[in-house]
Amino acid sequence: METIPTQPLQHPPAQNPPLAPDSHLHTGQRLKRLLRPNGRRVHVAATPEEHIRLSRSLPAIEPDDNFDVYIHGSAEHLDAIREIHAHHEERRSHLRSKHGDIYEEFELVKMELDTLADELHHLTDHGVALDANFSKFGYDAHIRTKDPDSSASSLSGGRSSHHEKRDWDAEKRKGQALKFWKKPTVRQYWHKGLLWRASEVEEVASFELFVDLLYVGIIAVIGDNAAGDPTGFGLLRFAVTFILGWKMWSDLTLAISWFETDDIFQRIAVLFVMICLFGFTLNIVQAFETTWIQLIAFYLAHRLFNAGHYLWIAYLIPMVRGYMFVNAILVIIPAAIWIASIQVEYPDRLALIWTAIFVDLFCVLVFIYIKRWAEKKHPEFAAKHEKWFDFLPAINIEHKTERTNAFVTLVFGYSVVALLFQNKAPYGINAFFGKAVLGLIQAFSFNWLYFEIDSWNLHTHAIRRHIISSMVWITAHLPFIMAYVLAGASLSKLVLATDCRDANVDDLTDDYAGNSSSVVPQGLRWFYCVGLGIALLCMSIISLSHVHKEFDGQRIDKKYRIPVRVSVAIIFICLPLADKLDSLQLISVTTGLVVFTLMVDVYGGTSIYDNFWKCNKQCKYSAECSLKRKLVIEALKSGTTIKLSEAQVPDGGKEGFYEDANPAILLTAIPSKNRVLEALFTEQPTKHTGSRCESLFRIPHLLNPT
Repeated sequence: METIPTQPLQHPPAQNPPLAPDSHLHTGQRLKRLLRPNGRRVHVAATPEEHIRLSRSLPAIEPDDNFDVYIHGSAEHLDAIREIHAHHEERRSHLRSKHGDIYEEFELVKMELDTLADELHHLTDHGVALDANFSKFGYDAHIRTKDPDSSASSLSGGRSSHHEKRDWDAEKRKGQALKFWKKPTVRQYWHKGLLWRASEVEEVASFELFVDLLYVGIIAVIGDNAAGDPTGFGLLRFAVTFILGWKMWSDLTLAISWFETDDIFQRIAVLFVMICLFGFTLNIVQAFETTWIQLIAFYLAHRLFNAGHYLWIAYLIPMVRGYMFVNAILVIIPAAIWIASIQVEYPDRLALIWTAIFVDLFCVLVFIYIKRWAEKKHPEFAAKHEKWFDFLPAINIEHKTERTNAFVTLVFGYSVVALLFQNKAPYGINAFFGKAVLGLIQAFSFNWLYFEIDSWNLHTHAIRRHIISSMVWITAHLPFIMAYVLAGASLSKLVLATDCRDANVDDLTDDYAGNSSSVVPQGLRWFYCVGLGIALLCMSIISLSHVHKEFDGQRIDKKYRIPVRVSVAIIFICLPLADKLDSLQLISVTTGLVVFTLMVDVYGGTSIYDNFWKCNKQCKYSAECSLKRKLVIEALKSGTTIKLSEAQVPDGGKEGFYEDANPAILLTAIPSKNRVLEALFTEQPTKHTGSRCESLFRIPHLLNPT
């Protein structure tokens, strides 16, 4: 992180500061140097590391010791800004009273230039990355970017002098060489209540998507095995093996999100993790009979590899050393418990298994909670250990949501693929086909609810909202995914059942006929219905963890739609008690309830001011065009209507939105409040449109509002 060489400043007398616009050496980007009214210099460090370097180097450059060094966003920095701001407010008042009309005209010109400069800034690729993040996941005033040279940084000013076009020919010669190993870099971290992060979006790497391909098989093996044995023992095996597989996936995702390396060694490490996953998958089916040792061996190989990675990071990056030690310890402790489970026979090993699972899943969250509790209740104790946990790696919200969405997509995809079967009947529209179509509708409805309803009109994402909501969002996804996989696997068996009318086993090919049954086991009903109920209940919790935007006239508020979901989930959980329903009736009832839940959310998200079935409003749009000032002024004064073709400036009309200006388009100028004239254009019916079309045009600053 570079600093700007500081030159000695000439200090004016504090009681009579000069009225120069550059007295604070503003560079056009982030304000790295400030000058207080008393002449004392303030140097602003972008990060804590830069603060340390400036504190060490500045005394040699500025021996008069007439300076301070503050971290950007700190209380001292804010106080200095407020003091200087008040000083300049006083100067502005002095100029206004002394120069009057000249000052007002200068302010008007300056305002217009600032507006245009900001617009140019946002039309380029500068400063939009973090704004896009805020728009998608919610604004947070405690976020800072740590890219010192990026004008997209949140530390940058509103204007920049570096808006020149990029030399793409020169970019061609700036390729990057591959490296076998690079020192890892922390992508984002917490420090003194502020989140420091890179401004650019962290993209999902191609090797992460390749790992997901392996999880397609893992989900299929675990789900099909559970549906083939719908008993308590089958459920136990499903839960244990799925949780271990999920933990391996989340560990890999978290490590990639925390640290940036992008070297050859990282790919080799990912390949090692995939080998562990592959070996883990091959030992799932007989895990509780003969392959428990092999299953745990591959799981521990991955986990202990992570512990070694954390210790290596602690050695390379001292700023996160304390937290890396904690993570390594929280891997080694449950690893010892897993090793002990190998030495104990079933069912006695279950106590060790669930203890190790609890430590693996929740002890990091418990540590974070205890740390925050100690900071509030025992600040003296927390201050003694502050140096160890002053910097904490943070979750990258874009990467975490994208990876979680990708995993949920795999689960929905599995539920659809599991419905497929091969028909050999001449006329294949039968009960098998009907049940499969109903299952497809279920999967589509769940996908709609998760990816569109609950992610639509999002004001603040759960990860950004609060640490509690973040923990809820992350934790609730595991039971949601497990329950839906169990329901999807059970549904694939129900589709092939022959306990209903028009379900002849001879209509199936031999491979699928062997998996068909004339009697639906009661355990399969419970797997299917309770799985759907828990999945819908967890989706409700996930939705509640977010803060959604509100709008006037919403038909059904979120606080009323969520109880509908919960009620339907309870019905699902109790539905297996209706054991007289055959497979077709059971799937029909569940599909109807899922579609009903979806329709409540879709209808509730509409406005009472709009027609639900069609749009009756005339089309409206905003645009800008160059108009003749004199004609517009006369129209504004008299309230008359003129033709657009008469008011348009010829050159401006060619570049305007209306390239082929229609002489029938009329303009009526009306007064405006915000230094902007508003004009209502009316287009007469034509052969192409056949309807009246209104559009609101904004004409930038032609007149003073008075």
